[in-house]
Amino acid sequence: MRKIIVLLARLCGAHNLSEWRQYAYNVRHLKRLMRAVQMKKRGGGGTKEQKEKRQEQMVRVHQQYMDIAQQYLDKACLSLEKLQELGVLTASQQLTVLEVQQYMVDAERQIDQITRRVVEGKTIPHNEKVFSIFEPHTEWIVKGKAGVPMELGLRVCIMEDQHQFLLHHQVMEKQTDDQVAVSMVCDTKQRFSDLATCSFDKGFHSPENQEKLAELLDIVALPRKGKQSKKIQEIESSADFLKAKKKHSAVESAINGLDVHGLDRCPDRGLYGFKRYVALSIVGRNLQRLGVILIDQELRHLERAQKRKLKEAA
Repeated sequence: MRKIIVLLARLCGAHNLSEWRQYAYNVRHLKRLMRAVQMKKRGGGGTKEQKEKRQEQMVRVHQQYMDIAQQYLDKACLSLEKLQELGVLTASQQLTVLEVQQYMVDAERQIDQITRRVVEGKTIPHNEKVFSIFEPHTEWIVKGKAGVPMELGLRVCIMEDQHQFLLHHQVMEKQTDDQVAVSMVCDTKQRFSDLATCSFDKGFHSPENQEKLAELLDIVALPRKGKQSKKIQEIESSADFLKAKKKHSAVESAINGLDVHGLDRCPDRGLYGFKRYVALSIVGRNLQRLGVILIDQELRHLERAQKRKLKEAA
């Protein structure tokens, strides 16, 4: 609603329309109602009567908030009609109109979901939830780790070689680990045909993945979930399997390196911008790794040169 009001105020001001001359007050008005809603959601406990009274108050402040928001939405519709009737909007202003219309769709969706959730007591299906109106591709990621139960963003799967270079990556749009395991290996083998061994987390496991990866690779270190049969225990305790599994921890260093050097937060806008930023981060990580190797080589060269000088001096 803030974006709708501010953008319409700019458009109307540019064409001497006074509908939104008090737009700053309108934004503050909605913000006060939002704060009232947030305050009513705080607290818990108490007797049954107190809980029922708090629920009634919560429904009332939510309804008031939605009623005022709907009034501003209706006013926004009338303003857009007036602007279109003028017929003098520039190309950039037409884009702003489209932006406002999208925000209006978002506002109507939120009003509907609040009504269903708070007033009617229904549960909103996860696939209907939107976690960012500015970056609609944002997903709710359950980490399952202590201290970091969830995150907002997009998953990125990476493939690292034994020299700590990143060979391939994939931005996972509404995908889980087990859905990208085969495609990651196939895409990597197209570029690096000598790929023969690969280690995975348990999250990549599925019976289908085990079969398909066994056809693509010589050694697949993909631990299975749940209780294991004697045959599976023998496979996962073999020397080749354990050797590949032990090397898997090295990828955590690559993940941490990407986070430290900027990939923990993407400043670019849109899904295309996100994918571009991730790709550039992968390139940057590989350049950094190459720099580390070159520096090590130079240091060893200097050490050998220093030893030769010491021998000659002796």
